[in-house]
Formats: sequence, structure tokens, C-alpha cells
Amino acid sequence: SLLPPYTAALFLKLAETLSSQYGLNVFVAGLLLLLAWAVHAAGVGKRDLLCLLTALMLLQLLWMLWYVGRSYAQRRLIRPKDTHAGARWLRGSITLFAVMTIILGCFKIGYFIGFSECLSATEGVFPVTHAVHTLLQVYFLWGHAKDIILSFKTLERFGGIHSVFTNLLLWANSVLNESKHQLNEHKERLVTLGFGNITLDDHTPQCNCTPQALCSAISHGIYYLYPFNIEYQILASTMLYVLWKNIGRRVDSTRRPKMQCRLDGVLVGSTLGLTALAATIAVVAVYLIHIGRSKSKSESALIMFYLYAITLLLLMGAAGLVGSWIYRDDEKSLDESKNPARKLDADLLVATASGSWLLSWGSILAIACAETRPSYTWYNLPYSFLVIVEKYVQNLFIIESVHREPEGIPEDIRTLRVVTVCSGEVAVLAASCLGSQGAAGDMDSRGGDGPPVINGNMCLQQGCGQEDQEAGWEGARGLGRLPCFLQGNAKRKVLRNITAFLFLCNISLWIPPAFGCRPEYDNGLEEIVFGFEPWIIVVNLAMPFSIFYRMHAAASLFEVYCKI
Repeated sequence: SLLPPYTAALFLKLAETLSSQYGLNVFVAGLLLLLAWAVHAAGVGKRDLLCLLTALMLLQLLWMLWYVGRSYAQRRLIRPKDTHAGARWLRGSITLFAVMTIILGCFKIGYFIGFSECLSATEGVFPVTHAVHTLLQVYFLWGHAKDIILSFKTLERFGGIHSVFTNLLLWANSVLNESKHQLNEHKERLVTLGFGNITLDDHTPQCNCTPQALCSAISHGIYYLYPFNIEYQILASTMLYVLWKNIGRRVDSTRRPKMQCRLDGVLVGSTLGLTALAATIAVVAVYLIHIGRSKSKSESALIMFYLYAITLLLLMGAAGLVGSWIYRDDEKSLDESKNPARKLDADLLVATASGSWLLSWGSILAIACAETRPSYTWYNLPYSFLVIVEKYVQNLFIIESVHREPEGIPEDIRTLRVVTVCSGEVAVLAASCLGSQGAAGDMDSRGGDGPPVINGNMCLQQGCGQEDQEAGWEGARGLGRLPCFLQGNAKRKVLRNITAFLFLCNISLWIPPAFGCRPEYDNGLEEIVFGFEPWIIVVNLAMPFSIFYRMHAAASLFEVYCKI
């Protein structure tokens, strides 16, 4: 017999709680093993860590194969879908990052073959398992990211949350490897500049690899591919989390309008964004060439980076403010429907922005407390302040944008209604911003039977008191605060250009920290104030969130662009 509704809901909630606690325990245990390996704890080696990660991936593979097989057997059944989850552009992005992850796996296999005499077999098994895991997971997400699971819900909850935290542990492992590499490069630059008492971590296997040039190229190439692998793992975990949240969810049958991304009318935003992207590539190249070569070259590289970043952040902040102002004066209805994917996007924006805010406030505090301040550190002050403000403004713009209803019809002529209730009757005041008074003339020509028209505004309020009429006209004035040149398609064009510009700028600001341009390491002032080890720990903890924020913001802005 079927369970009563209350009992069924309680059971589902209990299953969700139990599965989330299982996932958290797996994640915490994995993180502790990662930490033990990072600090060279006695009895914990890289082999132990790779064995755990391989076992977790194999368990997820079994669950995905079972789910895909069961779905194929029930392919004739009609299943509900979450139309907001697993957008095509999102699946395309994860496919691109997955390809780079598989290339990274090939490099690791080649590295293992070259140093097979002194490496554990797990270092060869892990990249092979990871490549198979990546292929099947991308196939799984392409086919089932939108699914609303309504059968075997308890089992699926455990399988889904296991997949989420497996990807998060793989992400943490990649972040740790990449951070250790960046820290070692920073220490090498400090040694070159004459700083003593610095110990370098030597991760080179204690055996020879032939040919030496090829092995060296593979070793260096691995770390240039880690940023793509990091983005792939966190993106996969977010898509799987949405799938997990949708288990047992009831959705309405209404279909939202299909979003189409058109590239017309965004010449200004695209040109400015591509210019910023080209400037970013040039700045990063010059920075990596000059930093650590000498004290004067390092200072010049830092000043160049700060000036570039300050200029770009000012433009992005101004664009975000203009976009928010347009939305503030637009009375378009908001989409308040329950949407796990949208809620997760908003939460991730705020949560990951805290990484940059932590680093920025640390730099501001270091500048305020330092006894001596080199000239180049003063550029760090406006840079840190603008990082805080720009992300604050951009988050507001994105979150408000994703809560707007998608554009369904052209808005050449936009009619806004203010509904008031007067003496038990509904009165409507419609106002339009028209290029001519033709509409007003048409209405006025209807004669005395039509409502009065004043300056192109049609007043249908009848039977209202003086006080109610004044309130209605006040609402009309509030709706007309946007200039006429920002109404209809012109408003949409401005918003699309702003979104395109911010999208390209976020990709531009993702590149420097992802590929080794990190002034938080090289500035030096924070290390003096807080101490070398404490500040490096803060940077290594906060930097992955800061890097992910830029890519996640770019993905959110792309979705906003398609909605406008």
C-alpha cells in the first residue's frame, strides 16, 4: 500500500539527510588524507591517496552504469525534466574541459611510463581510471542532467551525493597539486632574488627518464592543463548536485520559452571585451617573463599588472552599475519559481567571491599595518578595494538578471500597467514611451467614449478619489524614469552589450591566476606583515575559490545574455 503523504515526505527528507551526511563524511575523510599527504605525515603516501580516489571513482562508475542501464530499459516511459538544469551551453562547456582533462590524463600516463622504474603502479592506474570516469560522466550528464528521479529515490540519493563529493575530492586533489607547483615556483623566484632560508620541495622521481627533453616537456605541460581539470571537476559536481536536489521533486508541466543566443547588436561590448582579453594575454606574458628576474623587473611587472587590473575593474564596475540601474527602473515581473539550479548559481557566486574578498582585505590590512611600504604596494590598495566593489556590483547584476523572466516578444512598444483598486473597481494606468505621439492621436481620435490621453499616456482611472489618482500618476512617473532611448529594443541592446563585455572580462580575469600570474605571492608586503607560512596558507585556500568565481560568473553571464 502507498504511504500517507506526510509519512512519504518525512521518509524522503530523512533519505536526503542521511545521504548528505554520508557524502560529507566521505569528503571530510578524503580531505584529511589529502592534508596528511600534503604535510608529509608519517605512514601516508601518495599511493594511499590515489587508491582512495580510484576506489571512489570506481564506485561512482558502477552507479552511473546502473542508472544508464535502468534508464535505457525504461526509455519508453515519459519522465519529467527540469528545463532549467543542464543547459546545452553548460554541457558544451563541461565537454570542452573534459577533453582537456583527458589530455592531462594522457600526459600523466606518459609521465608514469617515463618514470615507471621508481613510481607506484597506482600512479599509472589512477589516470587511466580518471579518463574512463571522465568519458562516462560527460555522457551521463549529457543524457541525464535534466532528469527528475521519482523511482529508487533512496538509492539514487546516495549515488548522486557520492558522485558530487567524489568530484569535489578530485577537484581538491588537483587544486593541491597545482598550488604546490605554484608555491615551488614562487620559492624559486625568491631564491633567485637573493632570499635565503627557503626550502624547495623536490617532487622529481629518483630515477632517470629517457628521452629527458620529452619527460621535461610532459612534466611542465601537466601543470598548464590543471586549470582546465579544476574547472571540469567543480562544474561536474555542481551539475550532479542539481540532479541530486531534483530527486523526488514535483515540477509543473508548463514549459518555459526556449532561449536563443543571438550575436547581433553586441559589437561595442564584444569589441571592448576582446580588447580586454588581448590585453590580458599580453600582460600575463610580460608578467611571467619579468617576475623574479630581478628586483626592478619584478616591481615593474607588479605595477603593470595593477594598472591593467585597476582599469579593467573600473570599467566592469561601471558596466555593472549601469545594468543594475536599468533593471531597477524596469518593472518587468520576476521569476520567483523554485529552481535549484538558479539558487545554486547565486549561492556559488557569493560563496566563491569570499575568496577574493579575503585576499583583498588581507592586502588592505597589510598596507595599513606595514612599517615600510615600497612604492609599488600603493597600487595594490586601489586594486584590492576595486576587487571587493566590482564583485559586489557584479553579483547584484547577475542575481537580478537571472531572476528576470526571459524575453518572449520584441519590446519595440512596451506597455506597463499599474493596477489600483478604487471603490471596489480596478483602474489601470498604461504608459508607453513612443517615438511619436501617433498612439496618443489614435486613442484621442476615438472621441468622448475613449479615456483621456495626456502626453501619450492613457488614463483609465474612473471613480477614484483625488488621493488615489495622485498615487496612480506617481506610479506612472516611476515607470518613466528610464530615458526614451533606453526603452524597448534599445534597452535590450544595452543590456546585451554590458553582459557580453562582462562575460569576456571575467574570462580575461580568470586567465592570470589560473596560469601563474599571482601578485598575492609576489607582492611581498603581506608575507612581511602576516608571516610567510600563514599568508601562503591563506592564499592557497582562497585562490581556488577566486579562480572558480571568474569562470562561474562567466557561465552565469552567458545564461543572462541568452535570456535578454
